[in-house]
Amino acid sequence: MSTNKKLINHLNQNKIKHEIVPHKQVFTAYDKSQTLGVKLNQIVKALLIKAEKNHHLVLLSADKMLDLKKLAKILKAKKIEIIGEKGMQKLLKMKKEALHTFGTLHHLPVIIDKGLAKIKEAIFPSTSFMESVKMKVKDYLNLEKPVVSDIGAVKKAPKLKGKVKTNHK
Repeated sequence: MSTNKKLINHLNQNKIKHEIVPHKQVFTAYDKSQTLGVKLNQIVKALLIKAEKNHHLVLLSADKMLDLKKLAKILKAKKIEIIGEKGMQKLLKMKKEALHTFGTLHHLPVIIDKGLAKIKEAIFPSTSFMESVKMKVKDYLNLEKPVVSDIGAVKKAPKLKGKVKTNHK
């Protein structure tokens, strides 16, 4: 499945320089980073969240996790819920496709982590699991006019449970 024509037209109509980057089929930002040989902080991941009754598109670089407490404070919401694939397909009337990062096409407000907003160029998800959109972050910010805020948390390595056995004596 290739990138959505509506998304490409949106970028072209707004004179946004971009490059469609083909890659093998991937479902995670980490796998995209490995496949393309690009640092995690240059890969954009998108989450659809529900804060109280409102939906938002949230963007972070792939080297960060969403800090739900920070996001709840910004949105003045008591409850934040990350919407899964089925909920996303229903709400956005999507088929089995990836969530792209252009909130204006979904009629959704966008919140972007300030760390991501500071980098020069990034690889954004398109609607395809086999293509992404490479463009300047500055152009994305000008086009989408997102709220830029500190919503990311550094990913921590998973803790090992129990004792680790080694063969060393």
